[in-house]
Amino acid sequence: MANRLPVDRKDEPDGTTSWQTSPGGLVTALEPIMREHDGAWVGWTGAPGDAPPPFEAGNMDLVPVPISAEEIEGYYEGMSNGTLWPLYHDVIVPPEFHRPWWESYVAVNQRFATATAAQAAIGATVWVQDYQLQLVPMMLRETRPDLRIGFFNHIPFPPYEIFAQLPWRRKILDGLLGADLLGFQRPADANNFLRACRRNGLTTRRGAVVVPGPGGNGTRAVRAAAFPISVDTEELDRAARTPEILERAKQIRHELGDPGVILLGVDRLDYTKGILHRLKAVSELYDEGRLGSKETVFVQVATPSRERVGSYQVLRDEVEVIVGRINGVHGHIGNPVVHYLMQSFPRSELTALYLAADVLLVTALRDGMNLVAKEYVASRHDEGGALVLSEFTGAANELGSAYLVNPHDIEGLKDVIVRAVSDPARERARRMRSMRRRVFLHDVGRWASDFLRALNPAVPDPAVPDPAATERAVPSRHDDVDDFGIVPFEQPVAVRG
Repeated sequence: MANRLPVDRKDEPDGTTSWQTSPGGLVTALEPIMREHDGAWVGWTGAPGDAPPPFEAGNMDLVPVPISAEEIEGYYEGMSNGTLWPLYHDVIVPPEFHRPWWESYVAVNQRFATATAAQAAIGATVWVQDYQLQLVPMMLRETRPDLRIGFFNHIPFPPYEIFAQLPWRRKILDGLLGADLLGFQRPADANNFLRACRRNGLTTRRGAVVVPGPGGNGTRAVRAAAFPISVDTEELDRAARTPEILERAKQIRHELGDPGVILLGVDRLDYTKGILHRLKAVSELYDEGRLGSKETVFVQVATPSRERVGSYQVLRDEVEVIVGRINGVHGHIGNPVVHYLMQSFPRSELTALYLAADVLLVTALRDGMNLVAKEYVASRHDEGGALVLSEFTGAANELGSAYLVNPHDIEGLKDVIVRAVSDPARERARRMRSMRRRVFLHDVGRWASDFLRALNPAVPDPAVPDPAATERAVPSRHDDVDDFGIVPFEQPVAVRG
């Protein structure tokens, strides 16, 4: 169950409607699992009004949930993206607390729970995805105590001092505690959730919250643990090796004037992504001459996002102003130094951009994971390129060989960018090999299987891979793979009862 169905609607010229599978790692990971287990995906089509009846698309059974135009304003744009999103991302912009938004959130969550309860077989497994549906686990638990319920939070879970601002904090906690297993991106997020439970008078024990059992009889344990999401590394690596994408990467460099260095940013246009901090650092590097305006080009892809939300409109205006200033001061006729592209790109074009870029800048102020960082690493089969990565992303917990940075420290960010540009090729290749080992060992398929095995303890744990065999399986240009920069990682523990 997710806020959106894994398909996009397409209106055909003859007046009919077709559905195309959406790109993305979540769909890739879960599609084979749902086919194998006769699963269904419950979600919103993205359009207001009545929903079509259940249908099949992309080899998946889909169950649409209707959301009205008024509920889009209250549940989605309001409570989800005007309250929870900024609150869970360290209050980068102030969250708003409006009771009508909360009422809409409750109503839509109940509708999702009702639709799912009607579809699920006796004893079925239900996996609820993300912060838009935090009340669903308990709603399901109350009507269908036979279900095995998991919840995964794709965004950060905030420290209690921030979470406590939420007027409905206890109701959110109670909603989540309807699950059997709660998954978070980082151990710190799971710990924040457990601390929030303790501060609200609940008992925690060994990474779990103790809650009343069915019908108030006995107790049950709700486990909270880290299950960091990943990408389809095999598919990204395969696509990046195709002649068409390799040729397109060369063409991109040529279209940009064959610069010595290409810096790249790929983000949703969101205030959490640190785009303004990144532009400020690049601007000052041009001002100081540490980046040559004729040798270095910065490409910023900013996918439009939540354009009806006021804070996003303000961000768009600010980004466009600073891009214009940088190009006005440092650009040349026919050759801007910043190429700002506020549009969506197909996967093939993004992969070509990853191959063309010498440095990817991921400077998020707070991010649950940031899969763009992992996509870049998975695409760089040539072991070229460098990743400048914010310490405040979940990816930083795993990709310790990246050039880690505090994006709030503009001077430090500038120094790290220059270092990533100027380090010897051998040093950058060593870092990239280390990160590629990590993302190949922990891909999106493993993320899904680890969570579902932990949710259903009757399923045997997967065999632990042989590290040597895993290293040999990672495509590499070199045989002298070393252990530079590997960051220890706490694996999730399967629930045993």
